Amino acid sequence: MGIQIDVVAGYPINDEMERVLGLAEAVGEPVTVTFMWEGRQEAERAVLVPAATLALWEHWAPTAYPTSDAGAENRAEAEEPELAHPAEFGAFTLFRRRVGGRTAVARGGVVVAELLGPDEARWLQEQARDVRQGFMDPKQKAAFEEFLARQPSLDEQ
Repeated sequence: MGIQIDVVAGYPINDEMERVLGLAEAVGEPVTVTFMWEGRQEAERAVLVPAATLALWEHWAPTAYPTSDAGAENRAEAEEPELAHPAEFGAFTLFRRRVGGRTAVARGGVVVAELLGPDEARWLQEQARDVRQGFMDPKQKAAFEEFLARQPSLDEQ
């Protein structure tokens, strides 16, 4: 990821959460966030990915992030289902998806970022990079072939 920013939100209440979300939006790069939610013992790590960056990654990634079915049944029983109500933090509203574990972050009715698990964010970024590096648009490919055709053969060198 281009800029590495780690943010710890101790007890994410309105002001603190709004600052974290605003930072990610202003930077325009993925931001790793550690949430210490009240009432939970474990910290929750996520990567806040700006919507445009996520759209680019998903465009180039050839498949969706593989979900692990192993242990999913046990995890579903252990966790209480979350309320469907969106959580508001100042100008930002978080919409937690029940399937996939992502959380959409909206401001003024527009999705500006998504919270993804660190593994999914890293996987998407790597897939997008690998596919994009192997892709040449038709004009670029023709120019490269022309360039190669002009090169002297190894015997001539």
